[in-house]
Amino acid sequence: MKRKIVRIDTDKCNGCGVCIPACHEGAIKIVNGKARLSEDALCDGLGACLGECPQGAIAIEEREADEYSEIAALENIMKEGPEALDAHLKHLKDHGEVAYLAEATAYLQKKGSSMGEKHQGDNPTACGCPGSMTQDFRKKASASDQGDKAVGPVSSALEQWPIQLRLLNPHAPFFQDADLVVSADCVAFTFGDFHRKFLKGKALALFCPKLDLDLEEYVEKLSTILRDNNIRSVTALRMEVPCCGGTVSIVEEALKRSGKNIIMKEYTISLRGEII
Repeated sequence: MKRKIVRIDTDKCNGCGVCIPACHEGAIKIVNGKARLSEDALCDGLGACLGECPQGAIAIEEREADEYSEIAALENIMKEGPEALDAHLKHLKDHGEVAYLAEATAYLQKKGSSMGEKHQGDNPTACGCPGSMTQDFRKKASASDQGDKAVGPVSSALEQWPIQLRLLNPHAPFFQDADLVVSADCVAFTFGDFHRKFLKGKALALFCPKLDLDLEEYVEKLSTILRDNNIRSVTALRMEVPCCGGTVSIVEEALKRSGKNIIMKEYTISLRGEII
């Protein structure tokens, strides 16, 4: 994929090593007296190391590179001890990297550590989005299920938070053994029976194929969700307008990259809220 990543000019680099502690993923090493990026997947491209280089040898460029892996970076920095790990988590929080922080927190919880939770709590409004920590509502939703013939207020069928694809943690527990709905933003507002027809009992990912930026990031995240979890089926929901066709294209490309043979159902919703 094409993304922003660190470039080190070895002609300018004098091997001082000042950049190494400034890299909170442990991606930079000194090799033969020069700083080197040890692995593309360890560099998040945020450039925290740029201002530390006295020779001006480090810059950010956009090129084809392996996707950044928060888990790989986390495992790499954990080798340096708890102080380095804490600095890495603070780095994610300070840069508003909500999704990566959630992913790191979930991974650390599996390892029996609550270190990530401290940083989640320190900055609940990171990136301007209050309450973006991963939450699983499945038990609560099951307990309050009113069935298809509810009288009065209808309960939400939503079983998770967040729902926007950019904020989703690909390894959130609600993706395991899930039926996945990938929907264009407008569908839920246009199709009145969205919760009962499409959402009930399923995991959800929302985005806009026209207004959102960096759709390549969405393809990569969706492919990770599909590849790393047991997704039983995928439902792609789009509006009838031509620009919404990107919703299905992104899902199809993500399926292809995941290497999984998963059934995909596609629905198109008219501007009057009908299934075409």
